[in-house]
Amino acid sequence: MSHLLHLAAYEPDFAANLGALARIGVCFGVPLHVIEPCGFPFSLKLLRKRGLDYTDDVDLHHHDDWAAFEAAPMGRRVLMTTKGAADLWDFSFQPGDCLVLGRESAGVPDSVHQAADAHVKIPMPGGARSLNVAVAGGIAVAEALRQLR
Repeated sequence: MSHLLHLAAYEPDFAANLGALARIGVCFGVPLHVIEPCGFPFSLKLLRKRGLDYTDDVDLHHHDDWAAFEAAPMGRRVLMTTKGAADLWDFSFQPGDCLVLGRESAGVPDSVHQAADAHVKIPMPGGARSLNVAVAGGIAVAEALRQLR
């Protein structure tokens, strides 16, 4: 396991958010895993369009489905969810962890929720229901790397 942290998008609905996650991956040196099916026709050309010039440098791993992603070598699958048991600020990240972000429209199904090794939420004292998935990914990556540095 050569990476300190991984980031995964579970069946992303919007190409623009995936492009933003690719940019986060490049800026922070974190591989991005895309778990199909996407809510749009996935292609590197589309990702380049949405991620601007960052996508040529993204360490991208494409998985046909959740089972293929589970078979990939990495540490714990840490699901970022509004139903998380632990607050992001209190969770202890480990080298090799993978932050899993759900679909913008529906999160993840119960089977994926149950398969995750940990369930973490970003505290939102302002009372909003949820953050944009790419914003949440950036916040979670920054906190995990702060702990692991």
